[in-house]
This record gives sequence, structure tokens and C-alpha cells, in this order.
Amino acid sequence: MSEAFEVNQLGTALGAEISGFDLAQPFGSNTAQALLNTLGEHGVIVFRDQNLTPDQHRSFAESLGTININRFFPTVEGHPDIAEVLKEPDQKRSIGEQWHTDHSYDAVPALGSILYARETPDVGGDTLFASMYAAYESLSDGLKATLEQLNAIHSSAHVFGAKAMSEESEGRFENADKATQTVTHPVVIRFPDEKRFM
Repeated sequence: MSEAFEVNQLGTALGAEISGFDLAQPFGSNTAQALLNTLGEHGVIVFRDQNLTPDQHRSFAESLGTININRFFPTVEGHPDIAEVLKEPDQKRSIGEQWHTDHSYDAVPALGSILYARETPDVGGDTLFASMYAAYESLSDGLKATLEQLNAIHSSAHVFGAKAMSEESEGRFENADKATQTVTHPVVIRFPDEKRFM
């Protein structure tokens, strides 16, 4: 069982690498909470050189909480709870290439996303992350106070709806008719169990 792990900070604003941890092995609730605490502190956690089957990928996700199933991506065959985010060499646009938060259009957004890269190019193919903690903490007290009173409308239609589809979207998304979620969330939130706003 994977119970102990080492945390190595990757950057000043966000990111940490977890070493000494095999995601394919089961682990207990104390370890799950320690991983979630590390995610809350660093914003992004990285596990290198993992070898997971789809079942192991799902088991790891379930160990951390309820899986929020993406309704708009094709899924791994036989695993409807694992979305495939693909970009072929001839496709010019990457999925999600603009700054975004996954599943913010859901009434209860996902805590995070577990990305497992199976095939990457020799050059490029990066996934970039921004620290909302650092962004918020850099604001003036007056702007923080203003933002803490505001709400924002989030919709799935502008990304996954029929009007958002293009020729290059063909086969990369599905269920455009189900992109009807529109919800309101506070502009400023806290990560669960964290004292910092983002």
C-alpha cells in the first residue's frame, strides 16, 4: 500500500511533485486527506512516471472524492467516467487552450481534475496552470473587498453548446444539446479546509 510520500515544491506560486507514491496501489483515508491537503496548499500536484490502467485511474480518483463525470468529451472505451482529451498532430487548436476552470458550470464544481498523459509530443503539449491564490493575494484590499461581494454566471453552452462548435470540434466533443447548465457562483472562494481565498 502507498501510504508515505515526499513533497517537493516546484515553483514559488504553485506546484509540487509527489514522489515515492504509486497511484496504482490502494491507500487509506489518512493518505487521501494528506494528498488533498497538499493539493490545497500547492494548487497543483504532479506524480511522475505512473503506469495506470483505466480501473486504477478511476480507483485513485474515487479515493479522493466523488467523480464529477464530464458529459461533453468522448470517453475511454468501457469507462464512461474517464474523459479523453485528445489533440491529433493535424489539429491546430488544443482543447481548453484558453484560461479556464474545469466544471465551473456545474452547481457543485469538481474539486479538481486528474490529468493522465498517455502520449505527449517531443516538443510542446504543455498544460499551464495559474495560481488563483497568488492572483487574489496581489490585489489591493479595496478590490478584494469588492470582489468578495460579487457573483459570476458560469455556463456550459459557450464552450460545449451547438453554437460554440466549429469544424475542428468535430468528434472532439459530444452532447452539445445537453450544454444547458447555467449557474451562479461567488467570484472569490476558498479551497476546502484552506484559509486562503482564490
